[in-house]
Amino acid sequence: MTQRVALVTGGSRGIGAAIAAKLAEDGFDIAVTYASNATAATQVVTRIEALGRRAVAIQADGATTEGNSAAIAQTVAALGRLDVLVCNAGMYPYGPIDEMSVEQIDRTLHLNLRAAMVETMEAVKHMGPGGRLIYVGSAFGQRAPFPGISLYSATKAALGGFARGVARDLGERGITANVVEPGPIDTDLNPADGHGADIIRPFTATNSYGKVSDIADMVSFLASPRAGYITGTCLAVDGGLTA
Repeated sequence: MTQRVALVTGGSRGIGAAIAAKLAEDGFDIAVTYASNATAATQVVTRIEALGRRAVAIQADGATTEGNSAAIAQTVAALGRLDVLVCNAGMYPYGPIDEMSVEQIDRTLHLNLRAAMVETMEAVKHMGPGGRLIYVGSAFGQRAPFPGISLYSATKAALGGFARGVARDLGERGITANVVEPGPIDTDLNPADGHGADIIRPFTATNSYGKVSDIADMVSFLASPRAGYITGTCLAVDGGLTA
């Protein structure tokens, strides 16, 4: 099995599904993980297979060590190797810090940050030169423009520190590690015509929402040989929200 393989966590919808489809167009065989929506995950697999690529959907609880480890193991078992890991799964807790519970803190840390750490630890055991680790962070990791996003901002900011350390650990092996930081992106969960859009949009320099393809295109570039000298950095795709 010599065909390059990418795993996209949280790949059943929105940004994750767009990334999976774009990497399939680039010639990768694809594994996607999903938490509960098997129908959506199956639709992504069908779309990828229509492009002539192999694809598999893996149900995994990204908030657990077992779920993270199983995602890597099942990808390798099904597709034979792993060349690109895209850590996209996450959650968006909203509310003032004094209204958050310890359970919310723990789950946010586990799903948004610890999952990426465990998945990276397991994935690099299967990667050689040219391996790519790509973490989907957020512009809110660089800027918290309104109240209620402290937990989310903290975990997304931490991905940058983790990527810089991993880049040092693995640079001589030819494996890169980077963070893509989306701004407001038009998805089912955060539609450009939704209730909160008029609040969020003015924080961007373009006064607009981005498209899922904007993020997928950046991930596609980072996964390619053209990005071999880019590592340990955070790349904003945010319409100027952090400008």
